[in-house]
Amino acid sequence: MSPQKTYFRPTTAQQRKLLFETWEATGSVTEACQRARVSRMTFYYWKKRFEQEGYAGLEQNRDHTRKHLPKIAPEIEQQVISMHKEHPDWGKKRIEQELAKDNNWVPVVSLNTVRRILCDAGLWSANRAGKKSRGPKDRSSRG
Repeated sequence: MSPQKTYFRPTTAQQRKLLFETWEATGSVTEACQRARVSRMTFYYWKKRFEQEGYAGLEQNRDHTRKHLPKIAPEIEQQVISMHKEHPDWGKKRIEQELAKDNNWVPVVSLNTVRRILCDAGLWSANRAGKKSRGPKDRSSRG
């Protein structure tokens, strides 16, 4: 049986302030962590920022979401749009495969990127979502 780790919820700015006020007053990491009810790992996580920015650095968590997603080259976007215009019956998978085929079968864009490019260009309609390549099966004619 593996030892169970204790879960500590994300800290608040008030907890972080209390943590470092206690640490400065006592000099004890253990006592500061117990008083603020956080783990030692949390203390060392925030310590570097506290040393660099002081109490102001403890106010907000930093957002870890990517702010600059990789952009697709305009030439590729134009290729996707022109392929769709030339072959309106092609779906996103076929366009993705044709682009890869032209690039020695090295993937150029993903299926969802093809769809996003077409949506942004106003060429992808909502009624295409979930469209099947084959018609509905008529089981009533079987005997």
